Amino acid sequence: MKLRAVLILLFASAFFVGADDQTISLPDLIQGAHQWAQDNLDTNVLAALPELDTNAVNSLPELDQEKVRQFLQNIQQRFDGEYVVDIAQVKQAASVIMPLLESYEETQPYAAWLKANLDYLDVADEYNLTNPPPKVEPGQPPKPLPNPTQASEREIWITRVARRPWPEAAKAYVPQLKPIFVAQKVPAELVWIAEVESSFDRRAYSPAGAAGLFQLMPDTAKQFGLSLWPRDQRYQIEPSATASAQYLKSLYDRFKDWRLALAAYNAGEGTVQKLLDRYHTKDFDIIAPHLPAETQMYVPRVEAVILRREGVALAKLSKPQS
Repeated sequence: MKLRAVLILLFASAFFVGADDQTISLPDLIQGAHQWAQDNLDTNVLAALPELDTNAVNSLPELDQEKVRQFLQNIQQRFDGEYVVDIAQVKQAASVIMPLLESYEETQPYAAWLKANLDYLDVADEYNLTNPPPKVEPGQPPKPLPNPTQASEREIWITRVARRPWPEAAKAYVPQLKPIFVAQKVPAELVWIAEVESSFDRRAYSPAGAAGLFQLMPDTAKQFGLSLWPRDQRYQIEPSATASAQYLKSLYDRFKDWRLALAAYNAGEGTVQKLLDRYHTKDFDIIAPHLPAETQMYVPRVEAVILRREGVALAKLSKPQS
């Protein structure tokens, strides 16, 4: 952490101490401190705050923070990329860095996010190992392994989660979450997206900035009435579930299809709409190979989890009530 960030954090935290008697978590405080500084400190003041090498104020002496940052950026880029098989290339690095992320309180939110996403790395690696590479044409560069079809993806994910028990935290959270979704007129079965998003670990924080059980991005959270400061409501159960359910309802109202709604939840509704327009379709399977690699796997994974946990196919879920 830079000294500039430390000073901002100390200054802002001192300002907010005693605001109320509720505990503010470290992620909340750091995020809010930066926002507070941007809102309250002149840019010249910010620029004047001294920089210091990471090692001088590093509370994690055994953890190379730059390598962690590079790895997290790398995996996010592969999730956002075009080819599923590219995700497999970070599997080995993930197995090395996961114990380190889990060892330090400061990086445990990233560990929670990565742990919930390890299945993507395993499935991509399995696909890479079990499918022969495309034939190399003379004088042409090697072609990447084409993305799996959605039909094969659904089979892979159904098999993968078929015998998987409930995440331990789900036993407490699911009964609490379902009434919240129902109150927002969304099928209660959709609470299981929290298993895919965070494995029901509300500490989870992604390299892209998504947070909490339902991995809401800051702009989405604010769109549905959540506050990010003085405490980030994405980490709170009821507010985050309410916002997630409202977002899912709005996506279904727009796309009239649960697969498209889930794709938009993961990749953004603008991304989905552009592909629907480009290919003149309303069929998820037609646009799926052109979605980000994570989204290509995300939708059938959610389908498989709901089928496993509730015994209901995604297509059979009720439409949100108006």
